[in-house]
Order: sequence, then C-alpha cells, then structure tokens
Amino acid sequence: MAYTLDTKVGDILDDTNALEVLEKYAPGVSKNPMVGLAKGMTLKALLAMPQAKEAGITEEMVLKVLADINAKK
Repeated sequence: MAYTLDTKVGDILDDTNALEVLEKYAPGVSKNPMVGLAKGMTLKALLAMPQAKEAGITEEMVLKVLADINAKK
C-alpha cells in the first residue's frame, strides 16, 4: 500500500526503507526527541501544525518525499 498524507508518522518511522528516504531529505529527523509526539499523527495533521509552517515544511515537500518513498516499494 502506498503512503499518503493520511499515513501516520509512526508507520513511516517503522518502515526501514521509508525511514531511509526520509532521512535523506531531513537528516536526523528520526532521532529528534519531538518526533515521538508525532508518531500517532497523520502527515496531513502534522502539516496543519503551526510548527510545520514555521519550519518551512510544505505539502509539496511532503508529497515529493512520499513519491520517493513509494517509488522504492
């Protein structure tokens, strides 16, 4: 099954291949202590958070990462 904006962050973190791609785009993100708080959230919910906007994370960026992850499946 392909990952989408409705995928939970924890599902991506639990997938070794997906995590490898994620780390390529955002080195160290999986080691960030705050990532544990986001594991139960969907990517769509994460994008809606003000902190994501402040960090410059856009839906376009996330979709690009998802496309790369899904291409490796």
